[in-house]
Amino acid sequence: MKTLKLFLVLISLTALISCKKSESEAKAELSVERYIELLKANQYDSLNLPAFTYQDIPALLEYRNETQIITNFPHNGISSLYAPECTLGMYVLWTVESIRAVASQSEYLIMRFPSQNPILTLRVSNELSLDYSIESHQIAAKAYFDWWENNKHKNFNEFKNIDPLKSAVYRWH
Repeated sequence: MKTLKLFLVLISLTALISCKKSESEAKAELSVERYIELLKANQYDSLNLPAFTYQDIPALLEYRNETQIITNFPHNGISSLYAPECTLGMYVLWTVESIRAVASQSEYLIMRFPSQNPILTLRVSNELSLDYSIESHQIAAKAYFDWWENNKHKNFNEFKNIDPLKSAVYRWH
């Protein structure tokens, strides 16, 4: 009987020691560089955006103009629109928007998704008008870069509620 108890204890300890890191621990260790590397290789397999903070924004914005098409990235599950591909730069901007939305506790936030999709749409329009153009990407990239550059020396709480696209004709879909 003692042998059986000892055997069960050893098996339990072995199982506990050999457990893989939890998904949240793995995400906490994810750097911006690794995130970008995984997106570029179409190997980012998490169902959610990473839990980055405002401190990661400068590193993310380095990739804002990237036009490489990515096809394996987290999608907002509540959206009825499935976009099979996205440019890396646009997805990075959406990731920055996620940081801002989480920090400001946006009413549009679902999990860590700041909107339904990493796609821009016209801010004022009678119908849904999605814009996948290079021009819209460039406008958004400049807006986010300017928003950060104009505010980076302030406390993030002072400017997290400022929408980088406020004066643009676009908003996130």
